[in-house]
Amino acid sequence: MASSRPSKPGSSDSDQRQIVCQNRRARHEYDILDELDCGIVLTGSEVKSIRNNKISIEEAYARVDNNEVWLIDCDIAEYAEASIYNHARQRKRKLLLHRREIRKFAEVAENDGLTLVPLAVFFQKGLVKVRLAIVKGRKLHDKRQRMKEQTDRREMRDARMKAVANARKPR
Repeated sequence: MASSRPSKPGSSDSDQRQIVCQNRRARHEYDILDELDCGIVLTGSEVKSIRNNKISIEEAYARVDNNEVWLIDCDIAEYAEASIYNHARQRKRKLLLHRREIRKFAEVAENDGLTLVPLAVFFQKGLVKVRLAIVKGRKLHDKRQRMKEQTDRREMRDARMKAVANARKPR
């Protein structure tokens, strides 16, 4: 049966995403080689806490154990109204991936000494999803070089915008 809501022409999955939490530090400290969106197994009180933006993935990472991917050190605050049915704050949470995706990610991460890091937590069509990335650590001089390049790009863009604005002024 067709859904009761009319679909908008041109609407895509990215339009329906609601980002809850991002790991900005990971983008600074690591070179991101590959990204993948995956589901996560949660209890009801954890979903309610995530809806209230009570989640932190700054210290989190993922591991592959027995062909399963686990999110470790993700801090989801306890939900106040859950009483005795609350969840443990920093328990291991299983990530939902297809077998071929697990094999691909695990193989690359183990062989090359890379790390699996969550970049974002978001809602997509009412379900909680995690954007997982294969990353390689940056050295301090790499971080400085990248910051210098960003500053140079920003200065060039500002100079260009200033030149365009001056050219448009009537004399």
